[in-house]
Amino acid sequence: MKFGTSGLRGLSVDLKGHASALYATAFGKYLLGTDRAKAGDAILIGRDFRDSSPEISGNCADALAALGFRIFDCGNVPTPALALYGLERNAACLMITGSHIPADRNGIKFYRPDGEIDKSDEAAITALAAEIERNGETVVQAPAETEDHEAACRQLFFERNAALLPQGALSGMKVGVYQHSSVARDLLVDVLAHYGAEITALGRSESFIPVDTEAVSDETITLMKRWVSEHKFDAIVSTDGDGDRPLVADETGTPLRGDLLGLVAANFLGAGTVVTPVTSNSGIEAAGSFAVRRTRVGSPFVISGMEEAVAAGEDHVMGFEANGGLLTATPFDINDRAVRALPTRDCFIPMLAILSLAATRKQQLSAVAASYHLPFAAADRLENFPVETSAALMQYLRATDENLSAFLQPIGEVAAKSDIDGLRVTLKDGRIIHFRPSGNAPEMRCYVEARSETATLDLLTAGLTRIRDWADAR
Repeated sequence: MKFGTSGLRGLSVDLKGHASALYATAFGKYLLGTDRAKAGDAILIGRDFRDSSPEISGNCADALAALGFRIFDCGNVPTPALALYGLERNAACLMITGSHIPADRNGIKFYRPDGEIDKSDEAAITALAAEIERNGETVVQAPAETEDHEAACRQLFFERNAALLPQGALSGMKVGVYQHSSVARDLLVDVLAHYGAEITALGRSESFIPVDTEAVSDETITLMKRWVSEHKFDAIVSTDGDGDRPLVADETGTPLRGDLLGLVAANFLGAGTVVTPVTSNSGIEAAGSFAVRRTRVGSPFVISGMEEAVAAGEDHVMGFEANGGLLTATPFDINDRAVRALPTRDCFIPMLAILSLAATRKQQLSAVAASYHLPFAAADRLENFPVETSAALMQYLRATDENLSAFLQPIGEVAAKSDIDGLRVTLKDGRIIHFRPSGNAPEMRCYVEARSETATLDLLTAGLTRIRDWADAR
Protein backbone atom coordinates (compact mmCIF):
# COMPACT_ATOMS: atom_id res chain seq x y z
CA MET A 1 0.00 0.00 0.00
CA LYS A 2 1.25 3.48 -0.87
CA PHE A 3 -0.03 7.04 -0.71
CA GLY A 4 0.34 8.70 -4.12
CA THR A 5 -0.78 11.99 -5.60
CA SER A 6 -4.25 11.53 -4.11
CA GLY A 7 -5.04 8.77 -1.66
CA LEU A 8 -3.83 5.30 -0.78
CA ARG A 9 -3.47 2.86 -3.70
CA GLY A 10 -2.65 -0.79 -4.23
CA LEU A 11 -3.76 -4.01 -5.86
CA SER A 12 -7.37 -4.85 -5.03
CA VAL A 13 -6.42 -8.29 -3.74
CA ASP A 14 -3.94 -6.68 -1.35
CA LEU A 15 -6.30 -3.94 -0.19
CA LYS A 16 -9.15 -6.30 0.66
CA GLY A 17 -9.35 -7.68 4.18
CA HIS A 18 -6.58 -6.81 6.60
CA ALA A 19 -4.93 -3.92 4.71
CA SER A 20 -8.07 -1.79 4.35
CA ALA A 21 -9.09 -2.49 7.95
CA LEU A 22 -5.56 -1.60 9.10
CA TYR A 23 -5.50 1.78 7.36
CA ALA A 24 -9.07 2.57 8.41
CA THR A 25 -8.06 1.81 12.00
CA ALA A 26 -4.97 4.01 11.67
CA PHE A 27 -7.11 6.82 10.25
CA GLY A 28 -9.66 6.48 13.04
CA LYS A 29 -6.95 6.51 15.71
CA TYR A 30 -5.38 9.54 14.06
CA LEU A 31 -8.70 11.42 14.19
CA LEU A 32 -9.18 10.50 17.85
CA GLY A 33 -5.57 11.24 18.79
CA THR A 34 -5.61 14.69 17.20
CA ASP A 35 -9.04 15.61 18.61
CA ARG A 36 -10.47 15.93 15.10
CA ALA A 37 -13.17 13.44 16.10
CA LYS A 38 -14.41 11.57 19.15
CA ALA A 39 -16.12 8.24 19.75
CA GLY A 40 -19.75 8.45 18.67
CA ASP A 41 -19.05 10.84 15.80
CA ALA A 42 -20.12 9.93 12.30
CA ILE A 43 -17.74 8.90 9.53
CA LEU A 44 -19.04 8.87 5.96
CA ILE A 45 -18.07 6.15 3.49
CA GLY A 46 -18.59 6.25 -0.27
CA ARG A 47 -17.34 3.98 -3.05
CA ASP A 48 -16.98 3.60 -6.80
CA PHE A 49 -18.31 0.75 -8.96
CA ARG A 50 -15.25 -1.53 -8.88
CA ASP A 51 -16.00 -5.13 -7.93
CA SER A 52 -13.67 -4.86 -4.94
CA SER A 53 -15.10 -1.61 -3.55
CA PRO A 54 -18.05 -3.04 -1.53
CA GLU A 55 -15.78 -5.47 0.32
CA ILE A 56 -13.15 -2.83 1.05
CA SER A 57 -15.88 -0.42 2.15
CA GLY A 58 -17.25 -3.05 4.54
CA ASN A 59 -13.80 -3.73 5.98
CA CYS A 60 -13.31 -0.03 6.68
CA ALA A 61 -16.79 0.36 8.18
CA ASP A 62 -16.29 -2.56 10.55
CA ALA A 63 -12.85 -1.32 11.68
CA LEU A 64 -14.14 2.21 12.34
CA ALA A 65 -17.23 0.88 14.13
CA ALA A 66 -14.91 -1.03 16.47
CA LEU A 67 -13.35 2.31 17.43
CA GLY A 68 -16.78 3.65 18.37
CA PHE A 69 -17.67 5.66 15.26
CA ARG A 70 -21.12 5.79 13.66
CA ILE A 71 -21.02 4.83 9.99
CA PHE A 72 -22.99 6.79 7.40
CA ASP A 73 -23.10 4.77 4.18
CA CYS A 74 -23.21 7.22 1.26
CA GLY A 75 -23.13 4.50 -1.39
CA ASN A 76 -21.95 5.06 -4.95
CA VAL A 77 -21.49 8.83 -5.11
CA PRO A 78 -18.90 11.16 -6.69
CA THR A 79 -15.93 11.96 -4.48
CA PRO A 80 -16.73 15.73 -4.47
CA ALA A 81 -20.30 14.93 -3.39
CA LEU A 82 -19.01 12.88 -0.46
CA ALA A 83 -16.51 15.60 0.48
CA LEU A 84 -19.20 18.30 0.34
CA TYR A 85 -21.53 16.23 2.52
CA GLY A 86 -18.68 15.68 4.97
CA LEU A 87 -18.07 19.42 5.23
CA GLU A 88 -21.80 19.98 5.72
CA ARG A 89 -21.97 17.37 8.50
CA ASN A 90 -18.53 18.26 9.95
CA ALA A 91 -17.64 14.59 9.57
CA ALA A 92 -14.62 12.66 8.34
CA CYS A 93 -14.96 10.61 5.14
CA LEU A 94 -13.46 7.68 3.31
CA MET A 95 -13.95 7.25 -0.45
CA ILE A 96 -13.16 3.77 -1.71
CA THR A 97 -11.88 4.32 -5.25
CA GLY A 98 -8.98 3.74 -7.57
CA SER A 99 -10.14 6.68 -9.70
CA HIS A 100 -8.95 6.11 -13.29
CA ILE A 101 -6.56 3.19 -12.78
CA PRO A 102 -7.39 -0.40 -13.90
CA ALA A 103 -10.01 -2.48 -12.12
CA ASP A 104 -7.44 -4.82 -10.55
CA ARG A 105 -6.34 -1.88 -8.38
CA ASN A 106 -8.20 0.18 -5.83
CA GLY A 107 -7.62 2.81 -3.18
CA ILE A 108 -8.91 4.90 -0.30
CA LYS A 109 -9.18 8.69 -0.18
CA PHE A 110 -9.33 10.12 3.34
CA TYR A 111 -11.00 13.34 4.48
CA ARG A 112 -10.82 15.06 7.85
CA PRO A 113 -13.99 16.85 9.00
CA ASP A 114 -12.50 20.06 7.53
CA GLY A 115 -11.46 18.53 4.19
CA GLU A 116 -8.96 16.37 2.34
CA ILE A 117 -5.95 15.12 4.30
CA ASP A 118 -2.55 16.61 3.54
CA LYS A 119 0.92 15.10 3.24
CA SER A 120 1.63 15.40 6.96
CA ASP A 121 -1.63 13.56 7.68
CA GLU A 122 -0.61 10.83 5.21
CA ALA A 123 2.72 10.41 7.00
CA ALA A 124 1.03 10.20 10.40
CA ILE A 125 -1.54 7.63 9.21
CA THR A 126 1.20 5.56 7.58
CA ALA A 127 3.24 5.66 10.79
CA LEU A 128 0.25 4.57 12.89
CA ALA A 129 -0.45 1.67 10.52
CA ALA A 130 3.20 0.58 10.77
CA GLU A 131 3.10 0.87 14.57
CA ILE A 132 -0.01 -1.30 14.77
CA GLU A 133 1.70 -3.95 12.64
CA ARG A 134 5.01 -3.69 14.51
CA ASN A 135 3.33 -4.12 17.88
CA GLY A 136 1.28 -7.07 16.68
CA GLU A 137 -1.96 -5.37 17.65
CA THR A 138 -5.18 -7.04 16.53
CA VAL A 139 -7.15 -4.93 14.08
CA VAL A 140 -10.60 -5.25 15.63
CA GLN A 141 -13.61 -5.26 13.33
CA ALA A 142 -17.14 -4.98 14.76
CA PRO A 143 -20.05 -5.55 12.36
CA ALA A 144 -21.10 -2.00 11.53
CA GLU A 145 -24.72 -0.89 11.73
CA THR A 146 -24.66 1.65 8.92
CA GLU A 147 -27.08 4.51 8.31
CA ASP A 148 -28.09 5.10 4.68
CA HIS A 149 -27.18 8.65 3.59
CA GLU A 150 -26.78 8.15 -0.16
CA ALA A 151 -29.90 10.09 -1.14
CA ALA A 152 -29.06 13.04 1.15
CA CYS A 153 -25.47 13.15 -0.15
CA ARG A 154 -26.61 13.14 -3.78
CA GLN A 155 -29.28 15.78 -3.17
CA LEU A 156 -26.88 18.23 -1.53
CA PHE A 157 -24.46 17.95 -4.47
CA PHE A 158 -27.27 18.31 -7.00
CA GLU A 159 -28.55 21.46 -5.28
CA ARG A 160 -25.05 22.98 -5.34
CA ASN A 161 -24.65 22.41 -9.07
CA ALA A 162 -28.24 23.30 -9.95
CA ALA A 163 -27.64 26.85 -8.65
CA LEU A 164 -24.51 27.72 -10.65
CA LEU A 165 -26.09 28.86 -13.94
CA PRO A 166 -29.23 30.78 -14.88
CA GLN A 167 -32.34 28.76 -15.62
CA GLY A 168 -32.27 27.37 -19.16
CA ALA A 169 -28.60 28.26 -19.62
CA LEU A 170 -27.97 25.20 -21.78
CA SER A 171 -31.24 25.19 -23.72
CA GLY A 172 -30.72 24.18 -27.33
CA MET A 173 -27.51 22.24 -26.67
CA LYS A 174 -27.33 18.54 -27.54
CA VAL A 175 -25.04 16.80 -25.07
CA GLY A 176 -24.04 13.15 -24.90
CA VAL A 177 -23.20 11.78 -21.47
CA TYR A 178 -20.72 8.90 -21.65
CA GLN A 179 -21.79 7.11 -18.49
CA HIS A 180 -19.57 3.97 -18.49
CA SER A 181 -18.99 3.04 -14.81
CA SER A 182 -18.67 6.55 -13.38
CA VAL A 183 -20.42 7.19 -10.08
CA ALA A 184 -21.32 10.64 -11.47
CA ARG A 185 -23.24 9.24 -14.45
CA ASP A 186 -26.79 9.84 -13.22
CA LEU A 187 -26.06 13.16 -11.53
CA LEU A 188 -24.50 14.41 -14.78
CA VAL A 189 -27.72 13.68 -16.64
CA ASP A 190 -29.85 15.30 -13.93
CA VAL A 191 -27.76 18.50 -13.68
CA LEU A 192 -27.39 19.08 -17.42
CA ALA A 193 -31.08 18.36 -18.05
CA HIS A 194 -31.93 20.82 -15.27
CA TYR A 195 -30.35 23.58 -17.36
CA GLY A 196 -32.33 22.62 -20.45
CA ALA A 197 -29.77 20.60 -22.41
CA GLU A 198 -31.04 17.77 -24.60
CA ILE A 199 -29.32 14.72 -23.10
CA THR A 200 -28.49 11.32 -24.57
CA ALA A 201 -27.00 8.75 -22.20
CA LEU A 202 -24.26 6.63 -23.81
CA GLY A 203 -22.15 3.59 -23.03
CA ARG A 204 -23.48 2.68 -19.58
CA SER A 205 -21.58 -0.31 -18.22
CA GLU A 206 -22.21 -2.64 -15.31
CA SER A 207 -18.55 -3.67 -15.28
CA PHE A 208 -15.81 -1.20 -14.35
CA ILE A 209 -14.14 0.72 -17.18
CA PRO A 210 -11.05 2.80 -16.29
CA VAL A 211 -11.26 6.21 -17.96
CA ASP A 212 -8.23 8.49 -17.62
CA THR A 213 -9.33 12.03 -18.48
CA GLU A 214 -5.73 13.24 -18.65
CA ALA A 215 -4.62 10.64 -21.19
CA VAL A 216 -7.80 9.71 -23.05
CA SER A 217 -7.45 6.33 -24.75
CA ASP A 218 -7.73 5.89 -28.49
CA GLU A 219 -10.68 3.56 -27.89
CA THR A 220 -12.57 6.26 -25.97
CA ILE A 221 -11.82 8.90 -28.62
CA THR A 222 -13.03 6.54 -31.37
CA LEU A 223 -16.27 5.99 -29.44
CA MET A 224 -16.84 9.73 -28.97
CA LYS A 225 -16.13 10.55 -32.61
CA ARG A 226 -18.64 7.92 -33.70
CA TRP A 227 -21.26 9.21 -31.29
CA VAL A 228 -20.97 12.86 -32.39
CA SER A 229 -21.20 11.76 -36.02
CA GLU A 230 -24.34 9.72 -35.32
CA HIS A 231 -26.12 12.18 -33.01
CA LYS A 232 -24.73 15.60 -34.04
CA PHE A 233 -23.85 16.46 -30.44
CA ASP A 234 -22.54 19.86 -29.43
CA ALA A 235 -20.48 18.09 -26.76
CA ILE A 236 -19.89 14.80 -24.99
CA VAL A 237 -19.14 14.84 -21.27
CA SER A 238 -17.91 12.18 -18.88
CA THR A 239 -15.71 11.69 -15.81
CA ASP A 240 -13.24 9.24 -14.36
CA GLY A 241 -14.43 6.44 -12.09
CA ASP A 242 -15.04 8.50 -8.94
CA GLY A 243 -16.34 11.64 -10.64
CA ASP A 244 -13.70 14.17 -9.66
CA ARG A 245 -12.04 14.67 -13.08
CA PRO A 246 -13.99 16.03 -16.06
CA LEU A 247 -13.90 14.80 -19.64
CA VAL A 248 -15.37 17.14 -22.26
CA ALA A 249 -15.20 16.44 -25.99
CA ASP A 250 -16.11 19.03 -28.62
CA GLU A 251 -18.51 18.71 -31.57
CA THR A 252 -15.94 16.57 -33.42
CA GLY A 253 -15.45 14.13 -30.53
CA THR A 254 -12.01 15.58 -29.75
CA PRO A 255 -11.28 15.79 -25.99
CA LEU A 256 -10.51 19.23 -24.58
CA ARG A 257 -7.52 19.39 -22.28
CA GLY A 258 -8.24 19.47 -18.57
CA ASP A 259 -6.08 22.54 -17.97
CA LEU A 260 -8.12 24.44 -20.58
CA LEU A 261 -11.27 23.47 -18.67
CA GLY A 262 -9.62 24.72 -15.48
CA LEU A 263 -8.70 28.01 -17.15
CA VAL A 264 -12.26 28.52 -18.41
CA ALA A 265 -13.58 27.73 -14.93
CA ALA A 266 -11.17 30.25 -13.37
CA ASN A 267 -12.55 32.98 -15.62
CA PHE A 268 -16.11 31.78 -14.93
CA LEU A 269 -15.52 32.07 -11.17
CA GLY A 270 -13.68 35.38 -11.39
CA ALA A 271 -10.63 33.92 -9.65
CA GLY A 272 -8.07 36.20 -8.04
CA THR A 273 -5.45 33.50 -7.49
CA VAL A 274 -5.12 30.19 -9.32
CA VAL A 275 -2.98 27.35 -8.00
CA THR A 276 -2.05 24.67 -10.52
CA PRO A 277 0.69 22.06 -10.97
CA VAL A 278 3.72 22.50 -13.17
CA THR A 279 2.18 20.04 -15.66
CA SER A 280 -0.63 22.45 -16.58
CA ASN A 281 -0.21 24.42 -19.82
CA SER A 282 2.56 27.04 -19.76
CA GLY A 283 0.24 29.57 -21.39
CA ILE A 284 -2.10 29.85 -18.41
CA GLU A 285 -0.24 32.77 -16.84
CA ALA A 286 -0.92 34.93 -19.90
CA ALA A 287 -4.51 33.77 -20.43
CA GLY A 288 -6.28 35.31 -17.45
CA SER A 289 -6.34 38.29 -15.10
CA PHE A 290 -5.44 36.22 -12.03
CA ALA A 291 -2.19 35.45 -10.22
CA VAL A 292 -0.80 31.93 -10.74
CA ARG A 293 1.05 29.73 -8.25
CA ARG A 294 2.68 26.51 -9.54
CA THR A 295 2.99 23.31 -7.47
CA ARG A 296 3.92 19.66 -7.67
CA VAL A 297 1.31 17.26 -9.09
CA GLY A 298 -1.44 16.09 -6.75
CA SER A 299 -4.39 17.62 -4.97
CA PRO A 300 -2.57 17.77 -1.58
CA PHE A 301 0.02 20.09 -3.14
CA VAL A 302 -2.63 22.24 -4.83
CA ILE A 303 -4.53 22.47 -1.55
CA SER A 304 -1.35 23.46 0.28
CA GLY A 305 -0.72 26.16 -2.35
CA MET A 306 -4.24 27.45 -1.93
CA GLU A 307 -3.86 27.55 1.85
CA GLU A 308 -0.65 29.57 1.46
CA ALA A 309 -2.47 32.03 -0.82
CA VAL A 310 -5.33 32.44 1.67
CA ALA A 311 -2.83 32.89 4.53
CA ALA A 312 -1.17 35.63 2.48
CA GLY A 313 -4.47 37.52 2.37
CA GLU A 314 -5.43 36.63 -1.19
CA ASP A 315 -9.13 36.22 -2.05
CA HIS A 316 -11.12 34.31 -4.65
CA VAL A 317 -8.59 31.50 -4.42
CA MET A 318 -9.07 28.34 -6.46
CA GLY A 319 -6.94 25.66 -8.04
CA PHE A 320 -7.08 23.07 -10.77
CA GLU A 321 -5.02 20.16 -11.96
CA ALA A 322 -3.99 19.29 -15.51
CA ASN A 323 -6.70 16.64 -15.43
CA GLY A 324 -9.31 19.39 -15.06
CA GLY A 325 -10.32 18.67 -11.45
CA LEU A 326 -11.18 22.01 -9.82
CA LEU A 327 -10.79 23.00 -6.16
CA THR A 328 -11.94 26.12 -4.33
CA ALA A 329 -10.36 27.46 -1.13
CA THR A 330 -12.67 30.44 -0.58
CA PRO A 331 -16.38 31.05 -1.19
CA PHE A 332 -17.37 32.41 -4.60
CA ASP A 333 -20.40 34.42 -5.65
CA ILE A 334 -21.82 32.56 -8.63
CA ASN A 335 -25.13 33.38 -10.30
CA ASP A 336 -25.91 35.79 -7.43
CA ARG A 337 -25.43 33.07 -4.84
CA ALA A 338 -22.64 32.37 -2.37
CA VAL A 339 -21.14 28.95 -3.10
CA ARG A 340 -19.08 27.46 -0.28
CA ALA A 341 -15.47 26.42 -0.72
CA LEU A 342 -14.90 22.81 -1.77
CA PRO A 343 -11.14 22.14 -1.50
CA THR A 344 -11.16 18.81 -3.30
CA ARG A 345 -11.28 17.94 -6.98
CA ASP A 346 -14.67 18.54 -8.63
CA CYS A 347 -15.60 17.91 -12.26
CA PHE A 348 -18.98 19.66 -12.44
CA ILE A 349 -17.98 23.36 -12.37
CA PRO A 350 -15.44 22.98 -15.23
CA MET A 351 -18.03 21.22 -17.39
CA LEU A 352 -20.76 23.76 -16.68
CA ALA A 353 -18.36 26.67 -17.20
CA ILE A 354 -17.30 25.69 -20.71
CA LEU A 355 -20.75 24.52 -21.83
CA SER A 356 -22.35 27.76 -20.64
CA LEU A 357 -19.59 29.80 -22.32
CA ALA A 358 -20.24 28.04 -25.62
CA ALA A 359 -23.99 28.61 -25.22
CA THR A 360 -23.54 32.30 -24.37
CA ARG A 361 -21.18 32.91 -27.27
CA LYS A 362 -23.24 30.71 -29.58
CA GLN A 363 -19.97 29.06 -30.61
CA GLN A 364 -18.91 25.48 -31.06
CA LEU A 365 -16.63 24.12 -28.35
CA SER A 366 -13.70 23.86 -30.76
CA ALA A 367 -13.97 27.59 -31.45
CA VAL A 368 -14.15 28.37 -27.74
CA ALA A 369 -11.02 26.29 -27.12
CA ALA A 370 -9.14 27.92 -30.01
CA SER A 371 -9.97 31.41 -28.74
CA TYR A 372 -7.62 30.94 -25.76
CA HIS A 373 -4.56 30.53 -28.02
CA LEU A 374 -2.78 28.17 -25.62
CA PRO A 375 0.31 26.31 -26.77
CA PHE A 376 -0.55 22.89 -28.17
CA ALA A 377 -0.08 20.29 -25.46
CA ALA A 378 -0.50 16.55 -25.03
CA ALA A 379 0.15 13.86 -22.46
CA ASP A 380 0.25 10.09 -22.35
CA ARG A 381 1.64 7.30 -20.21
CA LEU A 382 3.31 3.93 -20.42
CA GLU A 383 1.21 1.53 -18.36
CA ASN A 384 2.56 -1.42 -16.38
CA PHE A 385 5.90 0.37 -16.23
CA PRO A 386 7.75 -0.90 -13.12
CA VAL A 387 8.20 1.67 -10.38
CA GLU A 388 11.83 0.58 -10.02
CA THR A 389 12.49 1.28 -13.71
CA SER A 390 10.94 4.75 -13.61
CA ALA A 391 12.93 5.56 -10.45
CA ALA A 392 16.14 4.42 -12.15
CA LEU A 393 15.37 6.52 -15.23
CA MET A 394 14.75 9.65 -13.19
CA GLN A 395 17.92 9.06 -11.18
CA TYR A 396 19.89 8.75 -14.43
CA LEU A 397 18.41 11.91 -15.97
CA ARG A 398 19.03 13.94 -12.82
CA ALA A 399 22.56 12.65 -12.24
CA THR A 400 24.35 14.89 -14.76
CA ASP A 401 23.56 17.38 -17.50
CA GLU A 402 25.46 15.08 -19.86
CA ASN A 403 23.06 12.22 -19.14
CA LEU A 404 20.03 14.42 -19.82
CA SER A 405 21.54 15.80 -23.03
CA ALA A 406 22.44 12.33 -24.28
CA PHE A 407 18.95 11.02 -23.53
CA LEU A 408 17.30 13.90 -25.40
CA GLN A 409 19.87 14.11 -28.22
CA PRO A 410 17.55 12.44 -30.79
CA ILE A 411 14.81 14.95 -29.85
CA GLY A 412 16.49 18.32 -29.29
CA GLU A 413 18.96 20.40 -27.30
CA VAL A 414 18.32 21.33 -23.67
CA ALA A 415 17.85 25.04 -22.92
CA ALA A 416 16.47 24.88 -19.37
CA LYS A 417 15.05 22.40 -16.88
CA SER A 418 12.77 22.37 -13.83
CA ASP A 419 12.73 19.69 -11.15
CA ILE A 420 9.60 20.70 -9.23
CA ASP A 421 7.90 17.35 -9.99
CA GLY A 422 9.58 14.96 -12.37
CA LEU A 423 11.85 16.62 -14.91
CA ARG A 424 10.44 19.35 -17.15
CA VAL A 425 12.78 20.37 -19.96
CA THR A 426 12.53 23.37 -22.27
CA LEU A 427 14.33 22.71 -25.56
CA LYS A 428 16.20 25.39 -27.49
CA ASP A 429 13.45 25.56 -30.12
CA GLY A 430 10.85 26.34 -27.41
CA ARG A 431 9.27 22.89 -27.19
CA ILE A 432 8.69 21.45 -23.71
CA ILE A 433 8.95 17.82 -22.65
CA HIS A 434 8.26 16.62 -19.11
CA PHE A 435 9.01 13.16 -17.71
CA ARG A 436 7.21 12.15 -14.53
CA PRO A 437 6.52 8.79 -12.85
CA SER A 438 2.97 8.38 -11.58
CA GLY A 439 2.69 8.94 -7.84
CA ASN A 440 0.33 6.03 -7.22
CA ALA A 441 0.51 3.52 -10.09
CA PRO A 442 3.15 1.65 -12.15
CA GLU A 443 3.02 4.21 -14.93
CA MET A 444 5.49 6.58 -16.55
CA ARG A 445 3.94 9.81 -17.83
CA CYS A 446 5.14 12.21 -20.51
CA TYR A 447 3.79 15.73 -21.05
CA VAL A 448 4.71 17.89 -24.04
CA GLU A 449 4.06 21.32 -25.59
CA ALA A 450 4.87 22.63 -29.07
CA ARG A 451 3.76 25.24 -31.61
CA SER A 452 1.47 22.95 -33.66
CA GLU A 453 -0.66 19.89 -33.05
CA THR A 454 1.49 17.78 -35.36
CA ALA A 455 4.72 18.85 -33.65
CA THR A 456 3.17 18.16 -30.26
CA LEU A 457 2.09 14.63 -31.14
CA ASP A 458 5.47 13.94 -32.76
CA LEU A 459 7.24 15.12 -29.60
CA LEU A 460 5.00 12.96 -27.41
CA THR A 461 5.71 9.89 -29.54
CA ALA A 462 9.44 10.63 -29.46
CA GLY A 463 9.43 11.07 -25.68
CA LEU A 464 7.58 7.80 -25.01
CA THR A 465 9.86 6.00 -27.48
CA ARG A 466 12.99 7.26 -25.70
CA ILE A 467 11.60 6.01 -22.37
CA ARG A 468 10.87 2.56 -23.82
CA ASP A 469 14.25 2.34 -25.54
CA TRP A 470 16.09 3.28 -22.33
CA ALA A 471 14.15 0.71 -20.31
CA ASP A 472 14.73 -2.03 -22.90
CA ALA A 473 18.46 -1.30 -22.97
CA ARG A 474 18.91 -1.70 -19.19
